Amino acid sequence: MKNHLIDLNDFSKSHWDEIIALGEKIMDNPHIYEGSCRGSIMGTLFYEPSTRTQMSFQSAMLRLGGGIIGFDNPTASSIVKGESLKDTVKIVSGYSDIMVMRHPVAGSVKAAAMSADCPIINAGDGGHLHPTQTLTDMLTLRKEKGRLNNLKIGICGDLKYGRTVHSLVKALSCYENNSFVFISTDELQMPSYITAPLANHRKSDSLDEVIGELDVLYMTRIQRERFPSEAEYEKQSSRYILDMEKLDKGRSDLIVLHPLPRLNEIAVEVDDDPRALYFKQANYGMYVRMALILIILNYDIEPPVLIKGRVYEGVKCENEKCILQTEPHLKHSFIENSDKTLTCEYCEARK
Repeated sequence: MKNHLIDLNDFSKSHWDEIIALGEKIMDNPHIYEGSCRGSIMGTLFYEPSTRTQMSFQSAMLRLGGGIIGFDNPTASSIVKGESLKDTVKIVSGYSDIMVMRHPVAGSVKAAAMSADCPIINAGDGGHLHPTQTLTDMLTLRKEKGRLNNLKIGICGDLKYGRTVHSLVKALSCYENNSFVFISTDELQMPSYITAPLANHRKSDSLDEVIGELDVLYMTRIQRERFPSEAEYEKQSSRYILDMEKLDKGRSDLIVLHPLPRLNEIAVEVDDDPRALYFKQANYGMYVRMALILIILNYDIEPPVLIKGRVYEGVKCENEKCILQTEPHLKHSFIENSDKTLTCEYCEARK
């Protein structure tokens, strides 16, 4: 069993705090950690484009003294010849001590972990989860707000397909007295598997009306690549834009975050406001990923149980964006909820 990071909830809350604390230590004294991973190799499998996540992981491993193999364009690999996810992962994990993977299909990294011969880190699986971005966000909040509790967090934009905000809400809901305002159109609201367990949240369709009450505003882009048609994308893409007129309604201690890349959802004029921390946030990502690599490779952490549910006769996951639709060797496993509905173990779609 390996110390995979598929979902941040696979680690205990105390381990999240440990990763964040180590990230702060590395940031304050980076020279102490130089060479900590000398002789180790990280495999990077990026089936989707990436700038910050890919380069921050690469920078993290290089600063720790390790090496890197992998691809950032699947068309330059045997995938174009029809090689399955399972086979690609099996081969690359045999060359690596740790792997990082991004894939456009939900549940893909969990499926990969079932075949991998080394620990694997989820760098984003479709519109599902993005746990290392959440660790980045949590380190940013710790450094900039001094706490991870007692926060009112507004999340604005694409909440349906935004894997970064799915992971963030799941994590921050575990800290005391946090509340959420989900700012979006009805079509792009947060999925029920995220909102169902939350004790304190509400919806709004107006950024202007709620910005003045927030400690944190987390902006997201409307993701063209997640929409089934260009027409549906165009209908949503310019609905929420943060400009100085709106930001001036926010408190002086508000902080504005964004996982990036941005399109037009934050006006360039906002960049010079001291409350705009998204570029600083991106830099924090390298340090928290250095901490995560060190902990996964060197610490004794109880590995996650990848499959906790079971197969139900005649029941299949119908989510077309689930890895179960493209990897036929995988069994359709579900977890039964308290209301007798079933949740797919890979993409978390409910039946």
